[in-house]
Amino acid sequence: MSISRLASSINESPTLAMNEKARLLRTKGDPVIHLGGGEPKNKAPITAVLASAAKLRSGDIKYAPTDGLPSLKKAIIRYTEEHYGRLASADNVIVSTGAKQSIYNLLFSLVNPQDEVIILAPYWVSYPEMIKMVYGIPVVVTPEDGTFQPRMEEIEEAVSSYTKIIIINSPNNPSGVMYPEEFIADIVDYCERKGIYLIFDDIYHRLIFDGRQPISPYRFTDSDIENTRVIVVNGISKLYGLTGFRIGWTIANRKLVEVMTIIQSQVTSCPSVVSQAAADGALSGMQSVVENLRLTIQNNRDVMLQELRSFSDVNVTKPSGTFYCLPDFRATAAIH
Repeated sequence: MSISRLASSINESPTLAMNEKARLLRTKGDPVIHLGGGEPKNKAPITAVLASAAKLRSGDIKYAPTDGLPSLKKAIIRYTEEHYGRLASADNVIVSTGAKQSIYNLLFSLVNPQDEVIILAPYWVSYPEMIKMVYGIPVVVTPEDGTFQPRMEEIEEAVSSYTKIIIINSPNNPSGVMYPEEFIADIVDYCERKGIYLIFDDIYHRLIFDGRQPISPYRFTDSDIENTRVIVVNGISKLYGLTGFRIGWTIANRKLVEVMTIIQSQVTSCPSVVSQAAADGALSGMQSVVENLRLTIQNNRDVMLQELRSFSDVNVTKPSGTFYCLPDFRATAAIH
């Protein structure tokens, strides 16, 4: 069978491959402690369950507007105003089948062949492959000091005349590091001045620890949503533990949302109306579920750090958020 060169160049998602391997081992009865999946273990919020069940009971499970149900978009607008301090209109919002599709649609809409997209190491494994899928070139910036915190000087050195986008994910998958406010302010200002799109993959933005507060990138620009280069992607998967419902969204200017809507209409038509009902239920329901999840994850983080630090040759950076940690075992490997 003849496979396209593009398809042949795309690697399988390591995360999903690891999930499948763990599943198969469990099926065989092997004892497996699976630390690879990027999802919290909480039960779905009852408001999401009831809202999706009500939609199913209605029997009205049909196509929806490509860019999302109006009721869900209203909930996203309220969420954006409350947590980002920026008022969006319905034309600035597009709902997609997960934040992963949101990011892919953005890349498809903005990247021309050979355009460069800067990603900061360590990074989510899907970024480079999605960039290659739209014929872009991923440019990885790795902090020279060995930390998980990039410096603006290193990013500026990586920028070229082909740079179209910079992607920021903070708190970060897979390190758990949250970039400081000064860095966010600097990179927003830089991208606004240079005309570079700045995608904030903000899927973990409220799962942060030790009294930290989420950082809205809109605080550091005087431009409104129609004119800023800042684009925010978020969703229900991580904050509410609703990974299986596959609902994410993008906040961007009207023209970009129009283009993304055209693309989405030709690929998935629209997000599932049952999943959108669940998302509306989660966003409009009791928000204590997010705080409860955050506290649970912070406690898990503390236990994990205590155990990892009992090994003298393991170096670990304390995660500031998410449910990830990226310990350095290289010294242990050298000993053996």
